[in-house]
Amino acid sequence: MIETKGLRKSFQSRNRRVTTTVDAVRGIDLSVPAGEIFGFLGPNGAGKTTSLRMLATLIRPDGGEARIAGADLRTDPAGVRRGIGYVAQGGGTTDAVSAREELVHQARLFGIAKADAQRHAEAALAAFDLGEYADRPCRTYSGGQRRRVDIALGVIHSPKVLFLDEPTVGLDPPSRTRVWEEVRRLRSEGMTVFVTTHYLDEADALCDRVAIVDHGEIVAEGTPDALKHEIAGDVILLGLEPDSAGADLAEQAAKVLRDASFVHRLEQQEGGGLRLYVEDGPSAIPQILRSLEGCGAVPTTVQLQRPSLDDVFLARTGRSLQQS
Repeated sequence: MIETKGLRKSFQSRNRRVTTTVDAVRGIDLSVPAGEIFGFLGPNGAGKTTSLRMLATLIRPDGGEARIAGADLRTDPAGVRRGIGYVAQGGGTTDAVSAREELVHQARLFGIAKADAQRHAEAALAAFDLGEYADRPCRTYSGGQRRRVDIALGVIHSPKVLFLDEPTVGLDPPSRTRVWEEVRRLRSEGMTVFVTTHYLDEADALCDRVAIVDHGEIVAEGTPDALKHEIAGDVILLGLEPDSAGADLAEQAAKVLRDASFVHRLEQQEGGGLRLYVEDGPSAIPQILRSLEGCGAVPTTVQLQRPSLDDVFLARTGRSLQQS
């Protein structure tokens, strides 16, 4: 449903009369089959929104090829637009207008006759559980309700592909969960959904496959489980604060543990502490504590975790997505 090859985009940045070129997207190759929720995961500035805006025909790529819903991005942008829905991060509702009015207007923009547009709007209000406040101004809606209106606007014309840019930014946990439920429902009805996000839990819980993006390039791609499986074993987090004399216990502990046979990899964390990758966490913890007794670097906290998508990002880029 989405195929790209070498998709590129650069921008000119001017600062103090000096113009520089910023490579926002540096050759993206994608293949997204029909009926999949595909996630673009990465920090702010990674190129996620620029990639999505190219695929949605909002900006022209500098190079590369793409086909979306059977239409060529370069030669048939109108065909692409007929086959897609797009929901921007900032949303598209108007304060003074009701959800019903918004939906009817959006359907009419796609050439749907007035009577049919009203039927489409009524069906969307029911599907997204918006009927109770369908005729109230959008300014009276909660953030979660307003976001459901945004998504309903994006699918009012029954597109083959739906693009969602950071769909749950700023929402509370219950509202985020409700948006996830709506996205899963659309997938169950056969729609292909392309989601950009910087939330690790969202990519893990919602997406069938994920591409992890950094500095305009895909650094890893696969199912969340397959990507995490690449990071073998367990993760142990050690909290190590400076002692009363100000000695850096994290540095001391790193020297002791870095070459230990049971530690696959060691990363020092900002603000103190260590992240250790080990084969078997429960058996490694006693060995770690015994090793640290000799240097007096006794951890204040010890946490055992399974690898996460953040660990995948860290392994591929050398830094944590949460700290980017």
